[in-house]
Amino acid sequence: MGASGNMTTVVVAWGFGLAFVFGVVASKSNFCTMGALSDVVNMQHWGRMRMWLLTMAVAIIGATALSYAGLINLDKSFYLRPTLSVLSPIIGGLTFGIGMTLASGCANKNLLRIGAGSIRSLVVILLIALSGYATMKGLPAIWRVTLLDPVTIDLAASGMKSQSLAELVARGTGMPAPTAMVATAGVLAAALLIFVFKDTRFRRNLTQVSSAIILGLVIAAGWYVTGHLGFGENQDTLEEVFFGTNSRTLEALSFVAPSAYTLELFMLWTDKSLGVTFGIASVLGVVLGSLAWALVTKSFHVEGFVSTGDTRNHIIGGLLMGFGGVTALGCTIGQGVSGISTLAISSILATLSIMAGGTAALKYIYWLETRE
Repeated sequence: MGASGNMTTVVVAWGFGLAFVFGVVASKSNFCTMGALSDVVNMQHWGRMRMWLLTMAVAIIGATALSYAGLINLDKSFYLRPTLSVLSPIIGGLTFGIGMTLASGCANKNLLRIGAGSIRSLVVILLIALSGYATMKGLPAIWRVTLLDPVTIDLAASGMKSQSLAELVARGTGMPAPTAMVATAGVLAAALLIFVFKDTRFRRNLTQVSSAIILGLVIAAGWYVTGHLGFGENQDTLEEVFFGTNSRTLEALSFVAPSAYTLELFMLWTDKSLGVTFGIASVLGVVLGSLAWALVTKSFHVEGFVSTGDTRNHIIGGLLMGFGGVTALGCTIGQGVSGISTLAISSILATLSIMAGGTAALKYIYWLETRE
């Protein structure tokens, strides 16, 4: 195995390890973005939502610190491309938000449930993977590419190198780019931290606080692994490349497209052009981390569908999440934490759209139940 193979192995191994930690901690703390949204909409309880926002704040601080120190270059990530998609993050986010509500959780939560013994979530993830893969390369990809992706704003035409909020601040204030990045990230993270910790009950919940901090650090560590440890020279082309990622750029955790790539590898294992990547390893790591926690706490139990209606909703939800997650370039973790940690405008659009879609679906379901 050459140097390239060694670097790929390092990236994959770290991806699995970080995701394993993510799976254990998320299972222990009942981390769930859809559940957090449901708590807010139905009960006006913000505990789990604050945990998600704290995870986001820590990821922003970590990613910014790594970038400011010169250890990674976030501008090379696909989140910060200077072509700002408009319809894709909005339509994809809305679709994903509706899907995660119907399927009782986002991609991350369903991976966690698989580890705890849920057959229902296994079906959901398989449908996410199938729908996501089709949206990348199949018939739905034609609709995405022809109808949604072309609606963009070319920021490069106005001289911008990326779609980072920090670059907008730099251009508007005349600040040097590094200063603008720190200032923008600092203001955003401070706002999140103030909101999160103003609640006394949340401050006293050490499990939620510590778990959110660890999960945010895992996201930042993912950037370091793929953007620093996995960045080097390709011996064949003598070009500097990112090893061990499906996007061929630096990545952090995300679970829709990686689920699709996991299914692809399973089906085409003998295809020598394919291999285990950071994303695929992270999918497996989350499941096994959750399994480990379930076994330690003796909470593992096999769970199936409750009714025909429950089956229908989860099937539709999985299909919608696959399409929405690929179209929006991420899920509640891929865009809602990893993407936002780069300060990308499209990540903010996608995350707000996911929340809007989920909220609308929750209110509609509540209306149906009330009517019945």
